[in-house]
Amino acid sequence: MAGSNGKQKSVRSMILSLGVIVIAAASIYLFIPHDDHAPDIQRVDYRVELLTARRAAPYAVAAPEGLPETWKPTSVRYRADQDNRWHLGFQDPEGQYVAIEQSTQKRKDFIDDASQGGHATKVTQEIDGRTWTRYTGGRYDALVLEDAKGSTTVVAGTASFGQLTKMAQALELKKS
Repeated sequence: MAGSNGKQKSVRSMILSLGVIVIAAASIYLFIPHDDHAPDIQRVDYRVELLTARRAAPYAVAAPEGLPETWKPTSVRYRADQDNRWHLGFQDPEGQYVAIEQSTQKRKDFIDDASQGGHATKVTQEIDGRTWTRYTGGRYDALVLEDAKGSTTVVAGTASFGQLTKMAQALELKKS
């Protein structure tokens, strides 16, 4: 019977060890602060990059005018060496991502890249006298401006088509 007493002690020791570990883990969880909301994304000032892009790009560069402060600009870049690519990213009031993308890259390839795999639907919409085609099925939904000369303009993101439309409505295409 001496062997069974040793087994009982080792089982008892394992249960006690497990209990100590659970208590330690619970204590750590309770006393270490944890925040469940997403981190606050910093607002960027895109005015200088916009002026630079409008001077350098061979097309009229798109940027919103008159959007409410609840639309937060989060990223901006112009790459002349990458097919004159313009990017301006926003967080919409609902916390979703919306980007304005423009480039002189081959239209089909650029739309695929900007929408991250989206495909044209048969749905078009008129926004301020311009025709936009809806793209879905990729990582982002997108609106693609039709009949633009010299470049392709895409408004894409995780936001709803309603929010993408609001961005497209606010766009001013200008060349300096």
